[in-house]
Amino acid sequence: MIRQLWLNCSLLIFFLCFSLTLQAQTKYPKEVSAVVEKAKANKKELEKALNYFYLLKDSLKIKAINFLVANMDIHRSYNFYWADSTGNKLAFNELDYPNFDSSVNAFNQLKASTPKIHPVPNIYRDIDSIKGDYLIDNINRAFQAWNLEWTKKISIEDFLEYLLPYRTSIEPLQNWRAAYSQRFAPLMDSAKGKSPKEVLDYFEADNYSWFTGTFNVETRKEPLPRLGALQLLFRKKGACEDAAAATVFALRSQGIPAAVDFVPFWATSSGSHFIYASPTLLVAPKKTLDTLGKDLPRKFRLVREPGKVLRTTYSKQMGTLATILPASELPIGILQTTNYKDVTDEYWETQDVDIPVRTSQTKVGVANIVYACVFNSLDWRLVWWGRVKNNIARFTKMSKGVVYLPMQLINKQLRPVGYPIAVGYKHQQLLQPDTLHWHTIVLHEQDKYLKFHPQKKYSLYCWGTNWIKMGEQMAGDATKQMVFQHIPKNALLLMVPEDSKGKERPFIVTDAGVRVWF
Repeated sequence: MIRQLWLNCSLLIFFLCFSLTLQAQTKYPKEVSAVVEKAKANKKELEKALNYFYLLKDSLKIKAINFLVANMDIHRSYNFYWADSTGNKLAFNELDYPNFDSSVNAFNQLKASTPKIHPVPNIYRDIDSIKGDYLIDNINRAFQAWNLEWTKKISIEDFLEYLLPYRTSIEPLQNWRAAYSQRFAPLMDSAKGKSPKEVLDYFEADNYSWFTGTFNVETRKEPLPRLGALQLLFRKKGACEDAAAATVFALRSQGIPAAVDFVPFWATSSGSHFIYASPTLLVAPKKTLDTLGKDLPRKFRLVREPGKVLRTTYSKQMGTLATILPASELPIGILQTTNYKDVTDEYWETQDVDIPVRTSQTKVGVANIVYACVFNSLDWRLVWWGRVKNNIARFTKMSKGVVYLPMQLINKQLRPVGYPIAVGYKHQQLLQPDTLHWHTIVLHEQDKYLKFHPQKKYSLYCWGTNWIKMGEQMAGDATKQMVFQHIPKNALLLMVPEDSKGKERPFIVTDAGVRVWF
């Protein structure tokens, strides 16, 4: 009887434990549970944070942890470690030193004593590596900042998307909130009573005082595409993407929602660009050319046409291309991700653009997707996508003052499927070369665009379905202009010197002989 009683109690305990386990597994929303299951070996850490806030029964904090976990599976860190000649990981952490210079000196000593020291890239997913205590601390500190008198009117939606997240991009994860909160609290005290623009100006001015931009000055030698939040405070320098992230971390630490906005590629220059944005404090109105950017902090007014401006979010955005096409059909680049919003019209004059495409080259089975590309660093760079209907590709919210070329991904390569279109501020022009009507063009030197250097060859190209050389001339000691004959009208042209640095810009020449650069 005692044995039977023991068995009954054991069964009761088993079923109670099973029931509690089942409840724990099913109490989360399905999108949260799906991510928890993906975590596998790290599952307990996610559950630790979830259960901590579920037991508190604070509806807002439960919403916060659900939001972070439900969207965590798309995030990862790009980092590296130093290894010796045998591949063994070396115990070196720059943050263990009092300042960056001393860490560099220590590393140089390590390098001198370690033959064949080399960096080893390391990519790891948040769901596999993040700790429950880290999430708990992040959420509690974010709520503390949100409840400040100055920031407590911020909506829960903006809080979740732009204040709560523990990362801005693909940087190494670091526990940054306490350090940033202490460092930038005096700045917020000084900014009390100021307008939103003045507040951002305070942070911008402070950024100038301690952070040095290294764009076009130095290149990071480590395989580290983004600096971690504590590395930003430690090194006090970095490229524009690092400067933008530093400001976002600073703003979030003081209860101000912020995000990194970025230009994947400039449309009338080379390279790309990253800036910070505070969607709550500063929602830029629709602009005209005369008022463009005047309500933005001075450092972050765009001075040239962007191919696109995208805002980095923490959450997955439905309707992004990666939620429509399978991964195997996505082009390499930003469109492979799901956490961004198109905010081009907050920075520049835009309009929807329709471009005729050749249906014979429109690939069937990929939802008739065509890509808009801009000319950047002597190549066509993908910036956006659109759908094809009745042989017309439509692209939404495209910057004015830009030439776009429609291209399609065919056998993993982008191929032109139409002629470029010049989207002006007042009208558009499809640039299909008129091979029945030709003209002679005179190309003068122009500051910042074209300079003739003696004894250098200059080649003129015309875009048809690719760049076709139309002529070549040698510059003399006194050359100030070059004349080219038999050039098709209505064509996109490009002049490239033999010593090109990859920064040449395309242009058109009107019937009146006026050159227009893009």
